[in-house]
Amino acid sequence: MSHDYNTQRKRMALPEYGRNVQKMVDHLKTIEDKEERNRAAKTIIQIMGNLNPQIRDTGDFKHKLWDHLAIIADFDLDIDSPYSLPLLAKLSEKPKLIPYSQGNIRYLHYGRIIEMMIDAASEMEDGEEKIYMTNLIVNQMKKSYITWNRAQVSDDVIISDLNFLSRGKLKVTEGVRILEVKDLLSPSKRKPQQGRQKGKQQNKQFIKKKGHIRH
Repeated sequence: MSHDYNTQRKRMALPEYGRNVQKMVDHLKTIEDKEERNRAAKTIIQIMGNLNPQIRDTGDFKHKLWDHLAIIADFDLDIDSPYSLPLLAKLSEKPKLIPYSQGNIRYLHYGRIIEMMIDAASEMEDGEEKIYMTNLIVNQMKKSYITWNRAQVSDDVIISDLNFLSRGKLKVTEGVRILEVKDLLSPSKRKPQQGRQKGKQQNKQFIKKKGHIRH
């Protein structure tokens, strides 16, 4: 007595519909009368829809079912479909690569947000607010540098990068204090999630205030 294993059967194009639907479609292709073939195709579409009710959540679920029927039939199906059948060449076409837009980020470990904050702070009038923002920026720069490079960094390097990115408009004065590495990486007394959310909100509010958010 011979056993019929799935590994010995024809490979299914869409296994989620199961082996029985595959057999139905294979039989559909053998029906000679076109009207009967069309009726059988509509019946199979109903069965496929019942087997995958989640497809009904999509707006064009009927179109998708007819496309799936064509795929299961290896695109060799002569029926009157209410939709244009997909082309094999189009389906097997590789998607175009989406280029990663890095723009002109000078230092990837600082990122674009830091550069936007530096640009915004550079346009501020001298005063306590500018000193405060410079303090936030240099400490975030140092933290980002350590996070991505996993190495110690001297304050002179951070100050030099700040001077370059701001084109000399931001200065580290006596009111600006650069924290030590252990202080930057130490856990906050606040809940981590709350701290991250608050920091993100402050950065967004500051950049939006200065009109530097690009959509």
